[in-house]
Amino acid sequence: MKRIPLLDIDAQLKPIREEVISAVTEVIDSKQYILGKRVQELEDKIARYSGSHHAIGVSSGTDALLIALMALGVGKGDLVITTPYSFFATAGVIARLGAAAVFADIDPVLYSIDPANIEEWLKKRPADTIKRVKAIIPVHLYGQCADMKDIMDVAGNYNIPVIEDAAQAIGAEYPFDGSIKRAGSIGLMGCFSFFPSKNLGGIGDGGMVITSDEVLAEKLKILRVHGANPKYYHRMIGGNFRLDTVQAAVLLVKFKYLDGWHESRQTNAIRYDESFRKANIPDSMINTPSPLYRGSVRHYHIYNQYVIRAARRNELRTFLENNGIGTEIYYPVPFHLQECFTYLGYRKGDFPYSEKAADETLALPVYPEITEDMQMYVVDKVKEFYSMG
Repeated sequence: MKRIPLLDIDAQLKPIREEVISAVTEVIDSKQYILGKRVQELEDKIARYSGSHHAIGVSSGTDALLIALMALGVGKGDLVITTPYSFFATAGVIARLGAAAVFADIDPVLYSIDPANIEEWLKKRPADTIKRVKAIIPVHLYGQCADMKDIMDVAGNYNIPVIEDAAQAIGAEYPFDGSIKRAGSIGLMGCFSFFPSKNLGGIGDGGMVITSDEVLAEKLKILRVHGANPKYYHRMIGGNFRLDTVQAAVLLVKFKYLDGWHESRQTNAIRYDESFRKANIPDSMINTPSPLYRGSVRHYHIYNQYVIRAARRNELRTFLENNGIGTEIYYPVPFHLQECFTYLGYRKGDFPYSEKAADETLALPVYPEITEDMQMYVVDKVKEFYSMG
């Protein structure tokens, strides 16, 4: 039986292993373990790559979201609009600051927050409630940008800042106002994660906030060191949100290969699309991803995950696992149905598209190093499952 993991970190590391070890060794020998030139170098590269003026390295993607909200002064009694369908951190950071998450359902095709649902919620609220809304957090899920043009239009109409959760989408592109923007650079701030499973992943936790607002950038830098400026003098309360130097060093090595890895993932996704089409599996059984924009050159979708909709999803997952194929469910329980958020007062049925996605979606292996034969094995096993009736 073949063994095909959902993600093969060993396969990615093998050809760059000596570069990574050398970079880590250099940090160890330098004795500069906190911030320093490697962090600054990575910040500069990510800022330029993403199309922003400033980048602030932080301790995780979660802390990137948290510190972005802190920089806006979000706190008790405030509201933040976001999606109910994402990794927990998106909503968890809102609650940690004493604010309340307001959920708006997703687009059923893109899986990201539907701007029409944001606007609908705002239109039904009085002015004093709208004043409490301190941010909108769209999530660029699975590697493509949310519908940012309409989101920014809605946010602009109500003068609400937008923080992009781009944890899965560094380098993803989006046509915006006559040019091509990259994820994180469209809103007031953008947040990245360098968790090992990401397209640009470290050897531990790490994250970054990008912005073109100079005042915000300076505030973010102060917040990540307990709010101190200068050292031991605190104008505000921050936290220990620094990006480890060793992570920055590893990420600088990997950054050189990022666009190539994006292109490999796109190639693999296109191969899946074509192979599933040729397999003649009925649309009632599976649906492959439907990118908002397509292009083999432009990185409109970088496929951090390749997610299908599948009838009898749980049975299919078990069948694939039994045949050596790694899969994952992103995400089985929407936020509004999580036990810790019952106090928000939402019920099952409030966000039907998010609930349907939670019940039907399944991620298949799409990492850059997967071979064509391995992909054909995945497709064949999916077809075999549905041919059994």
